[in-house]
Amino acid sequence: MANVWLITGASRGLGLEIARSALAAGHTVVATSRSVEDVKSAFEAERGDVHTYALDIMDNDAAVSVVKAVTDRFGRIDVLVNNAGQAQLGWFETIRAEHVRRQFDINVFGTMNVTRAVVPYMRARRSGLLITISSVNGLLSHPGGSVYASSKFAIEGWIEGFAQELAPLGVRSLIVEPGMLRTDFLDNRSANHGDIDIADYADAVRQFRSFIVEANHNQPGDPAMLASTIVTLASAGDPPARFVFGEDALAWVAEKLEKLKAELKYSSDYGVGKSIGD
Repeated sequence: MANVWLITGASRGLGLEIARSALAAGHTVVATSRSVEDVKSAFEAERGDVHTYALDIMDNDAAVSVVKAVTDRFGRIDVLVNNAGQAQLGWFETIRAEHVRRQFDINVFGTMNVTRAVVPYMRARRSGLLITISSVNGLLSHPGGSVYASSKFAIEGWIEGFAQELAPLGVRSLIVEPGMLRTDFLDNRSANHGDIDIADYADAVRQFRSFIVEANHNQPGDPAMLASTIVTLASAGDPPARFVFGEDALAWVAEKLEKLKAELKYSSDYGVGKSIGD
């Protein structure tokens, strides 16, 4: 059965690949981006039922307007893919407060804006799927990614609870947690770096930025493969709550789980009123 997919951040990267996979599967795709010219250009050569709209996810009124236009045109939105996002990288103290707030404005509150606009239509039909493109950094954090990871931790905490509120009403949820994907996500137009110089962090910051330059477009994860998997999972009657993608991501999560097990053992030994000296 063909569904109507609304995808944010669809002019490039993973969003574009998800749109292509959904089109190849015969679905109707509503592709959005901040720049309507960018998203139209991205789909000039694509075949299939694709429709393009400008949407800045930080603009709540724009989200409401686009969603209304889509539902007026097609009668429904079956799948929402919250893909639009941005990475604020760098050591925490090197990042200005306004840039931390912007990270949350985009990754958290922007995603909430679009979801809040779409969900009433899904509730009315007792049907729909919310796909949240998070990151393995929604489960764990590394040096240089504390601010980015904190925004992904926040979005996962929100959608995990919200999904349970929606489940009795027939609306499903899938959180996607990729590792490093071969997209332009690490380009300067997608990722920002802290710009406050602190001598204590200087060497570590230089090494981190060199790593980012070397990793850019050489990441191990295949975005087209992930996109195809997402479209397949969306067709499942009961998709998993979370899907971790990539060997790097799976290794990091396994390491985090082992650490959590060790910390839980410590908590069970000393977290029930015992003293460490007992």
